[in-house]
Amino acid sequence: VQFVESGGGLVQPGGSLRLACAASGFTFSTYGMTWYRQAPGKEREFVAGISSPWGSTNYADSVKGRFTISRDNAKNTVYLQMNSLKPEDTAVYYCNVARVPKFNWGQGTQVTVSS
Repeated sequence: VQFVESGGGLVQPGGSLRLACAASGFTFSTYGMTWYRQAPGKEREFVAGISSPWGSTNYADSVKGRFTISRDNAKNTVYLQMNSLKPEDTAVYYCNVARVPKFNWGQGTQVTVSS
């Protein structure tokens, strides 16, 4: 199993980024998928999830209304559209399956929100 996250970077407050996570090594279309993030000195926290096959979504309260999770089962990829970014969104972002236990985590992608 492998997760390769991409799309992070440095963005000003109020800006947008779109993260992507390419998954391999398992039957992607049959798993719910999630995005997590980890800020320096903090625990990894849930950000957003999307079910399979119906694509129902759920979000942490801190990102609700600003972030949108989506998936493309043909590409084995899950996305996170992040709008109205705030400095407190600064973290390394990871994807994984929704179930517990999770697969091994990928390297993540760094998102830094700063002026």
